[in-house]
Amino acid sequence: MPFLELRGISKRFDAVQALLGVDLTVEAREVLALVGDNGAGKSTLIKIISGVHPPDGGEIWLDGRRVHIDSPEVAKGLGIETVYQDLALFEHADVSANLFAGREMTRRFLGILPILDKGRMRNFARETLARLRIQIPGIDRSMKFLSGGQRQSVAIGRAIAFGTKLVIMDEPTAALGAVESAKALDLVRGLKARGVTVIVVSHNLQHVFSVADRIAVLRRGQMVGIVRPAETSGEVVVRMIVGADEAAVDLPAAPQAGR
Repeated sequence: MPFLELRGISKRFDAVQALLGVDLTVEAREVLALVGDNGAGKSTLIKIISGVHPPDGGEIWLDGRRVHIDSPEVAKGLGIETVYQDLALFEHADVSANLFAGREMTRRFLGILPILDKGRMRNFARETLARLRIQIPGIDRSMKFLSGGQRQSVAIGRAIAFGTKLVIMDEPTAALGAVESAKALDLVRGLKARGVTVIVVSHNLQHVFSVADRIAVLRRGQMVGIVRPAETSGEVVVRMIVGADEAAVDLPAAPQAGR
């Protein structure tokens, strides 16, 4: 039984058909890469899974039961977290505050007034980052002083710190250099090793082939195929993305000799 199953997912924005009858299964504890050209429907699909956009049609099944994900809060409650490309971090807040954004721990002052329990939050943040082997100069360090890779690490730490089952990562290496990209990919592998299911959206096929168990290809809002990196090549995936194989099929057959 798949961990996540999408059945016939469709979505239209005014005159634009963003998705049309998309079927997709994601197995538990796998890394699934979602690839496609600009406008293929990747962002729309992950936003439907994460509760940002409701689908116009189709069904979402999670752990064997049908679910209705009509808000990001519902998605989080189901154990689905999304790390978007912009990371959505608070620049002037420290690491622990960003980890707990929207989930702040509180305690009662004089037994009456609720106030932030910064001590517990800092301790939990240290334990979470240590568990993930994420190295940050200091829990009290403001985000604006961290590198792109360190910010990415904090965003991932925030995503999986609270019992997450599925992490969706939107272009996790797009703004990173070679060294920090390698660390981000190691974090993806670490998530899988911890039993977390991962969906990675990426344009970088080299990175996709290095971490993905399967690669799902979207084109013009439709799922055109799912392949395994060990059984295919980057050239084949590119042809799927741009529709080269489809174009080749439409070409007239070459005339045979003697006719």
